[in-house]
Parts: sequence; C-alpha cells; structure tokens
Amino acid sequence: MDANTWTQERVELLTALWEEGLPAAEIGRRLGLTKNAVIGKVHRIALSPRVITVMPEPRRNPFDFTGPACMWPHGHPSDANFRFCGAPPEPGKPYCSDHVNVAYVRMKEEKPRAA
Repeated sequence: MDANTWTQERVELLTALWEEGLPAAEIGRRLGLTKNAVIGKVHRIALSPRVITVMPEPRRNPFDFTGPACMWPHGHPSDANFRFCGAPPEPGKPYCSDHVNVAYVRMKEEKPRAA
C-alpha cells in the first residue's frame, strides 16, 4: 500500500464517517479504498468499535404478507411487538391449524330435556 494512502485528511474523514455510523464498505467507496483497508486502519487508530444492536422483528400487518398467512394476533395492537402469526393457514380459514383449533370450538350437543 502506498505511504500516501492514509493522509491526515483521509484519516480525519475516515474518523468522521465512522462516527456517523457509515458501513466500512461505504467509507471505502468514498475514500477510494477497500473495505478491508478501512477496517485495518480503524483498528490501527483504535476507533471505538461499533455496537451491534439486535433489530426487533418487524411489525407485520395484513398488507405485508405476500400470500395467504395466519391472521392470529399476538399481543395487543397498541404494543410495540404486536404481530400476526403469519404461518400458512388452513384451506378456507384465516388461521393456521394450531389457531384453528383455538378459534373454532365445536359446541357440545344439548341433551334432550326430560318431560
């Protein structure tokens, strides 16, 4: 690698872009370098590591499904983690087999009354 690759201006730009949260590949594109060159320099100048946060499961609504899906709700609609089951539904039903068994309960037959 050329000794002029990491000029003071490039290091400052790298630091600024890194702190903005841009991915290493994007920083490399902007600096005309590879992602690995960026990551190597980040480690050599000891920039703070990125904190990886777990992304919550996206909220799904009936319009997000690409095909038939179980519409059994999980949680309350006002909750942040509210979602629908999304499993393949039983033919002719809006729910999967597990939720059909909960939603459709057969009524007991009434016993004939004594006269």
